[in-house]
Amino acid sequence: MPIPTENVGSLPRPSALQEAMNAYDRGEISRDELEAKQDEACRDSIERMEATGQWVVTDGEQRESSFATYPLTDTLGGTGLADTLAPEGQYFAIFDDEHVRQLPRLVTGPFKYKTYAAEFVEKARAIATKPVKQAVIAPSMLMLLYPLDEEVPGYPREQFLDDLVDECEKDIRQCFQAGAVRVSMDFTEGRLANKNDSRNPWTGRDMLQDFIDLNNRVMDRFTAAERQDIGVHTCPGGDRDSVHSAEVPYEKLLSKMFDINAGYFLIQCASERDRENVYKLCGEYSRVDAYGVPQVCFMGVIDPLNPRVETPEEVKSELVTASTHIPVERLGATDDCGFSPFSLDEKPKHGSPDFARDIAFQKITSRVQGTHLASQELGV
Repeated sequence: MPIPTENVGSLPRPSALQEAMNAYDRGEISRDELEAKQDEACRDSIERMEATGQWVVTDGEQRESSFATYPLTDTLGGTGLADTLAPEGQYFAIFDDEHVRQLPRLVTGPFKYKTYAAEFVEKARAIATKPVKQAVIAPSMLMLLYPLDEEVPGYPREQFLDDLVDECEKDIRQCFQAGAVRVSMDFTEGRLANKNDSRNPWTGRDMLQDFIDLNNRVMDRFTAAERQDIGVHTCPGGDRDSVHSAEVPYEKLLSKMFDINAGYFLIQCASERDRENVYKLCGEYSRVDAYGVPQVCFMGVIDPLNPRVETPEEVKSELVTASTHIPVERLGATDDCGFSPFSLDEKPKHGSPDFARDIAFQKITSRVQGTHLASQELGV
Protein backbone atom coordinates (compact mmCIF):
# COMPACT_ATOMS: atom_id res chain seq x y z
CA MET A 1 0.00 0.00 0.00
CA PRO A 2 1.16 3.62 -0.51
CA ILE A 3 3.10 5.37 2.24
CA PRO A 4 0.51 6.82 4.65
CA THR A 5 0.55 10.48 5.63
CA GLU A 6 -1.33 12.50 8.22
CA ASN A 7 -1.02 15.75 10.12
CA VAL A 8 -0.31 16.07 13.83
CA GLY A 9 -3.22 18.27 14.85
CA SER A 10 -3.20 22.04 15.17
CA LEU A 11 -3.32 24.83 12.59
CA PRO A 12 -2.71 28.55 13.21
CA ARG A 13 -5.89 30.24 14.41
CA PRO A 14 -6.99 33.20 12.29
CA SER A 15 -6.27 36.62 13.76
CA ALA A 16 -10.02 37.25 14.03
CA LEU A 17 -10.44 34.14 16.18
CA GLN A 18 -7.50 35.04 18.43
CA GLU A 19 -8.96 38.52 18.88
CA ALA A 20 -12.30 36.96 19.80
CA MET A 21 -10.62 34.73 22.39
CA ASN A 22 -9.01 37.74 24.03
CA ALA A 23 -12.31 39.65 23.92
CA TYR A 24 -14.09 36.71 25.55
CA ASP A 25 -11.47 36.63 28.35
CA ARG A 26 -12.11 40.35 28.89
CA GLY A 27 -15.87 39.78 29.05
CA GLU A 28 -16.51 41.84 25.92
CA ILE A 29 -18.27 39.14 23.89
CA SER A 30 -20.53 36.22 24.78
CA ARG A 31 -19.74 32.51 24.60
CA ASP A 32 -22.10 32.24 21.63
CA GLU A 33 -20.15 34.93 19.79
CA LEU A 34 -16.86 33.15 20.49
CA GLU A 35 -18.28 29.83 19.33
CA ALA A 36 -19.49 31.42 16.10
CA LYS A 37 -15.88 32.46 15.35
CA GLN A 38 -14.67 28.97 16.25
CA ASP A 39 -17.29 27.41 13.97
CA GLU A 40 -16.15 29.61 11.11
CA ALA A 41 -12.48 28.76 11.64
CA CYS A 42 -13.19 25.02 11.95
CA ARG A 43 -15.17 24.93 8.72
CA ASP A 44 -12.43 26.82 6.89
CA SER A 45 -9.76 24.50 8.35
CA ILE A 46 -11.51 21.32 7.31
CA GLU A 47 -12.45 22.51 3.84
CA ARG A 48 -8.93 23.75 3.13
CA MET A 49 -7.32 20.62 4.53
CA GLU A 50 -9.54 18.43 2.40
CA ALA A 51 -8.45 20.47 -0.62
CA THR A 52 -4.80 19.52 0.06
CA GLY A 53 -5.57 15.88 -0.73
CA GLN A 54 -5.02 14.80 2.87
CA TRP A 55 -7.05 11.59 3.38
CA VAL A 56 -7.76 12.19 7.07
CA VAL A 57 -8.46 15.68 8.41
CA THR A 58 -8.82 17.66 11.61
CA ASP A 59 -10.38 20.97 12.54
CA GLY A 60 -6.92 22.30 13.40
CA GLU A 61 -7.83 22.50 17.12
CA GLN A 62 -9.61 25.81 16.52
CA ARG A 63 -11.89 25.21 19.50
CA GLU A 64 -9.14 24.22 21.94
CA SER A 65 -7.29 26.41 24.43
CA SER A 66 -4.18 24.39 23.64
CA PHE A 67 -3.10 20.85 22.85
CA ALA A 68 -2.38 20.34 26.57
CA THR A 69 -5.13 22.28 28.33
CA TYR A 70 -8.29 21.55 26.32
CA PRO A 71 -9.56 19.17 29.08
CA LEU A 72 -8.89 21.77 31.77
CA THR A 73 -9.95 25.25 30.68
CA ASP A 74 -12.08 26.93 28.03
CA THR A 75 -9.45 29.48 27.01
CA LEU A 76 -5.70 29.84 27.22
CA GLY A 77 -6.29 32.97 29.29
CA GLY A 78 -7.88 30.83 32.00
CA THR A 79 -11.57 31.54 31.56
CA GLY A 80 -13.57 28.47 32.51
CA LEU A 81 -10.83 26.72 34.48
CA ALA A 82 -11.96 23.40 35.97
CA ASP A 83 -13.11 23.55 39.61
CA THR A 84 -10.34 21.30 40.95
CA LEU A 85 -7.61 23.51 39.48
CA ALA A 86 -6.05 26.89 40.21
CA PRO A 87 -3.88 29.13 37.97
CA GLU A 88 -0.10 29.31 37.96
CA GLY A 89 1.10 25.78 38.39
CA GLN A 90 4.37 24.38 37.08
CA TYR A 91 5.96 25.62 33.92
CA PHE A 92 5.39 23.16 31.16
CA ALA A 93 8.28 24.64 29.21
CA ILE A 94 10.66 27.56 28.87
CA PHE A 95 11.25 28.13 25.17
CA ASP A 96 14.45 29.22 23.45
CA ASP A 97 13.10 32.73 22.91
CA GLU A 98 12.53 32.91 26.72
CA HIS A 99 8.73 32.85 26.65
CA VAL A 100 7.09 30.32 28.97
CA ARG A 101 3.96 28.21 29.00
CA GLN A 102 2.49 27.34 32.37
CA LEU A 103 0.06 24.65 33.47
CA PRO A 104 -2.65 25.07 36.11
CA ARG A 105 -2.16 23.32 39.43
CA LEU A 106 -4.30 20.70 41.10
CA VAL A 107 -5.72 21.87 44.44
CA THR A 108 -8.27 19.17 45.20
CA GLY A 109 -9.55 15.85 43.94
CA PRO A 110 -10.93 13.92 42.30
CA PHE A 111 -9.35 14.77 38.96
CA LYS A 112 -11.81 14.83 36.05
CA TYR A 113 -11.70 16.29 32.58
CA LYS A 114 -13.94 19.28 32.04
CA THR A 115 -13.99 18.74 28.26
CA TYR A 116 -13.38 15.56 26.26
CA ALA A 117 -11.94 15.69 22.76
CA ALA A 118 -14.90 13.69 21.40
CA GLU A 119 -16.80 16.98 21.44
CA PHE A 120 -14.43 18.31 18.77
CA VAL A 121 -14.67 15.10 16.75
CA GLU A 122 -18.45 15.24 16.63
CA LYS A 123 -18.45 18.82 15.40
CA ALA A 124 -15.71 18.16 12.85
CA ARG A 125 -17.49 15.13 11.43
CA ALA A 126 -20.59 17.27 10.85
CA ILE A 127 -18.49 19.34 8.42
CA ALA A 128 -15.95 16.91 6.96
CA THR A 129 -16.46 14.75 3.90
CA LYS A 130 -13.30 12.75 4.67
CA PRO A 131 -12.35 10.70 7.75
CA VAL A 132 -11.44 12.64 10.89
CA LYS A 133 -8.56 12.13 13.33
CA GLN A 134 -8.08 13.72 16.73
CA ALA A 135 -5.04 14.57 18.81
CA VAL A 136 -5.35 14.16 22.58
CA ILE A 137 -3.05 15.01 25.44
CA ALA A 138 -0.90 12.27 26.97
CA PRO A 139 -1.31 11.50 30.67
CA SER A 140 2.41 12.21 31.11
CA MET A 141 1.77 15.91 30.49
CA LEU A 142 -1.18 16.10 32.86
CA MET A 143 0.88 14.28 35.48
CA LEU A 144 2.60 17.65 35.95
CA LEU A 145 -0.59 19.16 37.38
CA TYR A 146 0.22 17.47 40.68
CA PRO A 147 2.81 19.26 42.89
CA LEU A 148 6.31 17.81 42.64
CA ASP A 149 7.09 17.57 46.36
CA GLU A 150 3.78 18.06 48.13
CA GLU A 151 0.58 16.09 48.51
CA VAL A 152 -2.80 17.56 47.67
CA PRO A 153 -4.78 17.40 50.94
CA GLY A 154 -6.98 14.32 50.99
CA TYR A 155 -5.92 13.25 47.50
CA PRO A 156 -2.77 11.10 47.34
CA ARG A 157 -0.63 11.13 44.21
CA GLU A 158 -1.38 7.47 43.41
CA GLN A 159 -5.12 8.11 43.49
CA PHE A 160 -4.60 11.07 41.16
CA LEU A 161 -2.63 8.90 38.75
CA ASP A 162 -5.34 6.22 38.81
CA ASP A 163 -7.97 8.84 38.02
CA LEU A 164 -5.76 10.39 35.34
CA VAL A 165 -5.33 7.06 33.54
CA ASP A 166 -9.10 6.52 33.66
CA GLU A 167 -9.75 9.95 32.18
CA CYS A 168 -7.18 9.56 29.41
CA GLU A 169 -8.61 6.18 28.43
CA LYS A 170 -12.09 7.71 28.40
CA ASP A 171 -10.89 10.59 26.25
CA ILE A 172 -9.47 8.24 23.61
CA ARG A 173 -12.40 5.80 23.65
CA GLN A 174 -14.94 8.56 23.28
CA CYS A 175 -13.04 9.95 20.27
CA PHE A 176 -13.34 6.59 18.51
CA GLN A 177 -16.97 6.28 19.54
CA ALA A 178 -17.62 9.74 18.08
CA GLY A 179 -16.23 8.53 14.75
CA ALA A 180 -12.51 9.37 14.76
CA VAL A 181 -10.51 6.85 12.72
CA ARG A 182 -7.17 7.79 14.29
CA VAL A 183 -6.22 9.22 17.69
CA SER A 184 -2.70 10.41 18.53
CA MET A 185 -1.33 11.41 21.93
CA ASP A 186 0.85 14.52 22.16
CA PHE A 187 4.08 13.66 24.01
CA THR A 188 6.25 16.77 23.55
CA GLU A 189 7.33 16.52 27.21
CA GLY A 190 9.34 13.39 26.35
CA ARG A 191 12.39 15.13 24.91
CA LEU A 192 12.10 17.95 27.42
CA ALA A 193 12.37 15.42 30.26
CA ASN A 194 16.06 15.04 29.36
CA LYS A 195 16.87 18.77 29.41
CA ASN A 196 17.48 19.34 33.16
CA ASP A 197 16.72 23.06 33.08
CA SER A 198 17.33 24.55 36.53
CA ARG A 199 14.64 27.17 35.85
CA ASN A 200 12.06 24.42 35.39
CA PRO A 201 12.44 21.93 38.27
CA TRP A 202 10.50 18.96 36.87
CA THR A 203 12.96 18.60 33.98
CA GLY A 204 15.70 17.68 36.46
CA ARG A 205 13.77 14.79 38.03
CA ASP A 206 14.63 12.12 35.43
CA MET A 207 10.93 11.58 34.74
CA LEU A 208 11.09 10.07 31.24
CA GLN A 209 10.64 6.49 32.42
CA ASP A 210 7.77 7.57 34.68
CA PHE A 211 6.17 9.24 31.66
CA ILE A 212 6.55 6.13 29.51
CA ASP A 213 5.20 3.85 32.23
CA LEU A 214 2.18 6.08 32.77
CA ASN A 215 1.43 6.29 29.05
CA ASN A 216 1.63 2.51 28.86
CA ARG A 217 -0.93 2.21 31.64
CA VAL A 218 -3.33 3.84 29.19
CA MET A 219 -2.14 1.79 26.21
CA ASP A 220 -2.65 -1.39 28.21
CA ARG A 221 -6.38 -0.62 28.33
CA PHE A 222 -6.63 -1.15 24.54
CA THR A 223 -6.39 -4.23 22.34
CA ALA A 224 -3.73 -4.66 19.68
CA ALA A 225 -6.34 -3.92 16.99
CA GLU A 226 -7.28 -0.67 18.74
CA ARG A 227 -3.67 0.38 19.32
CA GLN A 228 -2.99 0.10 15.60
CA ASP A 229 -4.83 3.44 15.27
CA ILE A 230 -3.48 5.05 18.45
CA GLY A 231 -0.36 7.13 17.90
CA VAL A 232 2.20 9.09 19.89
CA HIS A 233 3.61 12.42 18.71
CA THR A 234 6.98 13.77 19.77
CA CYS A 235 8.70 17.09 19.04
CA PRO A 236 10.96 19.64 20.79
CA GLY A 237 8.10 22.15 20.97
CA GLY A 238 6.64 24.48 18.40
CA ASP A 239 5.14 27.63 19.92
CA ARG A 240 5.56 31.20 18.65
CA ASP A 241 7.99 29.75 16.10
CA SER A 242 10.30 28.65 18.94
CA VAL A 243 11.28 25.32 20.53
CA HIS A 244 12.07 24.14 24.04
CA SER A 245 14.38 21.12 23.77
CA ALA A 246 15.89 20.79 20.28
CA GLU A 247 19.40 20.77 21.75
CA VAL A 248 18.73 17.59 23.76
CA PRO A 249 20.35 14.58 22.02
CA TYR A 250 17.47 12.84 20.28
CA GLU A 251 18.73 9.35 21.07
CA LYS A 252 18.00 9.94 24.76
CA LEU A 253 14.33 9.95 23.84
CA LEU A 254 14.18 7.68 20.80
CA SER A 255 16.03 4.86 22.54
CA LYS A 256 13.16 4.67 25.05
CA MET A 257 10.09 6.17 23.37
CA PHE A 258 9.26 3.07 21.34
CA ASP A 259 8.72 1.22 24.63
CA ILE A 260 5.32 2.90 24.54
CA ASN A 261 3.02 0.27 23.08
CA ALA A 262 1.46 2.52 20.46
CA GLY A 263 0.77 1.46 16.89
CA TYR A 264 2.36 4.48 15.28
CA PHE A 265 4.55 7.48 16.06
CA LEU A 266 4.58 11.00 14.60
CA ILE A 267 8.23 12.00 14.86
CA GLN A 268 9.72 15.47 14.39
CA CYS A 269 12.63 15.24 11.96
CA ALA A 270 12.53 17.90 9.20
CA SER A 271 14.08 20.53 11.48
CA GLU A 272 16.85 18.21 12.71
CA ARG A 273 20.42 18.91 11.58
CA ASP A 274 21.15 15.22 10.98
CA ARG A 275 17.92 13.81 9.64
CA GLU A 276 19.44 10.56 8.40
CA ASN A 277 20.64 9.75 11.90
CA VAL A 278 17.07 10.14 13.14
CA TYR A 279 15.90 7.69 10.47
CA LYS A 280 18.59 5.26 11.63
CA LEU A 281 17.53 5.60 15.27
CA CYS A 282 13.87 5.07 14.43
CA GLY A 283 14.74 2.03 12.34
CA GLU A 284 16.84 0.65 15.17
CA TYR A 285 14.48 1.24 18.09
CA SER A 286 10.97 0.93 16.62
CA ARG A 287 9.47 -2.52 17.09
CA VAL A 288 8.12 -4.95 14.53
CA ASP A 289 5.90 -6.34 17.29
CA ALA A 290 4.74 -4.09 20.13
CA TYR A 291 2.50 -6.66 21.82
CA GLY A 292 0.73 -7.48 18.60
CA VAL A 293 1.20 -4.19 16.73
CA PRO A 294 3.94 -3.27 14.22
CA GLN A 295 5.08 0.27 15.02
CA VAL A 296 4.83 2.66 12.06
CA CYS A 297 7.19 5.66 12.00
CA PHE A 298 5.57 8.76 10.50
CA MET A 299 8.64 10.90 9.91
CA GLY A 300 8.41 14.68 10.00
CA VAL A 301 9.13 15.99 6.49
CA ILE A 302 7.65 19.47 7.03
CA ASP A 303 8.95 22.16 9.41
CA PRO A 304 5.98 24.22 10.69
CA LEU A 305 8.30 26.84 12.23
CA ASN A 306 9.94 27.79 8.93
CA PRO A 307 7.87 29.89 6.49
CA ARG A 308 9.66 28.35 3.51
CA VAL A 309 7.44 25.80 1.81
CA GLU A 310 9.14 22.47 1.16
CA THR A 311 8.75 21.15 -2.37
CA PRO A 312 7.11 17.77 -3.09
CA GLU A 313 10.45 16.64 -4.52
CA GLU A 314 12.20 17.44 -1.23
CA VAL A 315 9.58 15.48 0.68
CA LYS A 316 10.00 12.55 -1.70
CA SER A 317 13.77 12.59 -1.30
CA GLU A 318 13.56 12.49 2.51
CA LEU A 319 11.13 9.58 2.49
CA VAL A 320 13.24 7.62 0.03
CA THR A 321 16.26 8.14 2.30
CA ALA A 322 14.21 7.17 5.35
CA SER A 323 13.17 3.94 3.61
CA THR A 324 16.80 2.78 3.61
CA HIS A 325 16.62 2.62 7.42
CA ILE A 326 12.92 2.05 8.16
CA PRO A 327 11.03 -0.76 6.38
CA VAL A 328 8.72 0.89 3.88
CA GLU A 329 5.72 -0.99 5.25
CA ARG A 330 6.37 0.78 8.59
CA LEU A 331 7.11 4.23 7.14
CA GLY A 332 4.78 7.24 7.06
CA ALA A 333 5.01 11.02 6.60
CA THR A 334 3.87 13.86 8.82
CA ASP A 335 4.69 17.40 9.92
CA ASP A 336 7.22 18.00 12.67
CA CYS A 337 4.61 19.40 15.02
CA GLY A 338 1.21 20.98 15.10
CA PHE A 339 1.38 24.33 13.34
CA SER A 340 0.15 26.22 16.45
CA PRO A 341 -0.25 24.03 19.55
CA PHE A 342 -1.38 27.00 21.66
CA SER A 343 -4.45 28.98 20.63
CA LEU A 344 -2.83 32.39 21.06
CA ASP A 345 0.22 32.38 18.79
CA GLU A 346 1.62 35.41 17.00
CA LYS A 347 3.85 33.35 14.64
CA PRO A 348 6.64 36.00 14.62
CA LYS A 349 8.82 34.38 11.94
CA HIS A 350 5.81 34.31 9.63
CA GLY A 351 4.70 37.88 10.30
CA SER A 352 1.10 37.05 11.17
CA PRO A 353 -1.12 34.08 12.08
CA ASP A 354 -3.10 34.54 8.88
CA PHE A 355 -0.01 34.28 6.67
CA ALA A 356 1.17 31.29 8.72
CA ARG A 357 -2.22 29.68 8.15
CA ASP A 358 -1.93 30.05 4.38
CA ILE A 359 1.61 28.66 4.48
CA ALA A 360 0.46 25.68 6.56
CA PHE A 361 -1.95 24.50 3.87
CA GLN A 362 0.71 24.90 1.21
CA LYS A 363 3.08 22.78 3.29
CA ILE A 364 0.46 20.09 3.84
CA THR A 365 -0.18 20.00 0.09
CA SER A 366 3.54 19.50 -0.55
CA ARG A 367 3.65 16.71 2.03
CA VAL A 368 0.73 14.89 0.44
CA GLN A 369 2.14 15.27 -3.07
CA GLY A 370 5.68 14.36 -2.03
CA THR A 371 4.49 11.26 -0.21
CA HIS A 372 2.68 10.18 -3.36
CA LEU A 373 5.88 10.66 -5.37
CA ALA A 374 7.88 8.63 -2.86
CA SER A 375 5.31 5.83 -2.98
CA GLN A 376 5.63 5.73 -6.75
CA GLU A 377 9.41 5.68 -6.65
CA LEU A 378 9.48 2.94 -4.03
CA GLY A 379 6.85 0.90 -5.85
CA VAL A 380 4.31 0.77 -3.03
